[in-house]
Amino acid sequence: MGDFDELKAAIEEEFPGWQVWRSDAGRWYATRSGDLSDAELQAGCAMTVAADDPAGLRGLLAEQTRQGRGDT
Repeated sequence: MGDFDELKAAIEEEFPGWQVWRSDAGRWYATRSGDLSDAELQAGCAMTVAADDPAGLRGLLAEQTRQGRGDT
């Protein structure tokens, strides 16, 4: 499963509420499809996360889930 579209779909299925894309430079990003409250932002929840590769992005999304707001 090395194709970007397949990896993107797998990550979005694993982490509902996130939209995944890759920059021209090859960096992987995910952003929430909804808004966060001020309390969620203060608790460390992020609207967008970035990583060098899909595994790193999955790790960041798992961390966001543990912080109490995995999806929107």
